[in-house]
This record gives sequence, structure tokens and C-alpha cells, in this order.
Amino acid sequence: MKPSISIFFVLLGCMYGCSIGPKPIDYGHVGCHYCSMTIVDKQHAAQMVTKKGKVYNFDAVECMMNQLKEFDENEVALFLANDFDRPGELTDATKATYLISENIPSPMGAFLSAFSEEQAAKNTLAANGGELLNWNELKKQYQD
Repeated sequence: MKPSISIFFVLLGCMYGCSIGPKPIDYGHVGCHYCSMTIVDKQHAAQMVTKKGKVYNFDAVECMMNQLKEFDENEVALFLANDFDRPGELTDATKATYLISENIPSPMGAFLSAFSEEQAAKNTLAANGGELLNWNELKKQYQD
């Protein structure tokens, strides 16, 4: 193989392997980085991606929020949460609307669900009761 072709494939591999973005969660097979539970719930899982591209999967948003206490938030490129209304679909956690409702259990018992659309969260609130929060309000609840 010619050296220029070899260099091309090495660079291509580096670009692909070093990309910063969400990665599919292997439900039923991968464990939560915070609590080690196997991630099976497609409505409550979450993911954090560092600026270096390292991915941390969580079985619930509350695990991600607890793990955040041990991270420098400036090292994180992406905070993602599963959209409650679209199971398995990750959404930008910093733009999500959160519902805490005792009528909607989450894996770790915080009754916390994320919604990509505020109106969907309001509709679910009307049907189940609870409290709506934005990202900053949620972070404040998890700070010591």
C-alpha cells in the first residue's frame, strides 16, 4: 500500500474514533456509570460526553446529576437525556424540561423524567401532577 493511502486511513480512523457526539446506548447490556445498574429503561436513561469524546451512560437522569458532582462541568461537551415521550431518543439535557411526578417512577426513585418539548411536559404534568424544572433548576436541586 502506498504511504499516502496508509496515512489517509490512519487520519480517517483518528477522526472517526475521536468524534464528540452521542453514542447509542446498548440497552440491557451496558451498566450505569454512577450506580452500575444495567440500563434497560428507554424513557429515563441519560448520557454525558466529555470534550475528549469519552461517553458516560446512566440509567436515569438522577444518576447523571449525581455523577456531575464529581466532574468539572467545563470538561463536558454534551449532556443528553432520553425524551420521555420518545423512548430511546436522546435530547439535549440542557434544553429539556423536567418533570418530577410521584406518579411516574424512574429507575432510581427520583420520579424524574425529561421532555424535549415543554408542552409535552406540561401535558404530562396536567395528567400526573408534580413539578416542572429547567436544567438550571435541576442542577440546583442536585448541588450540595
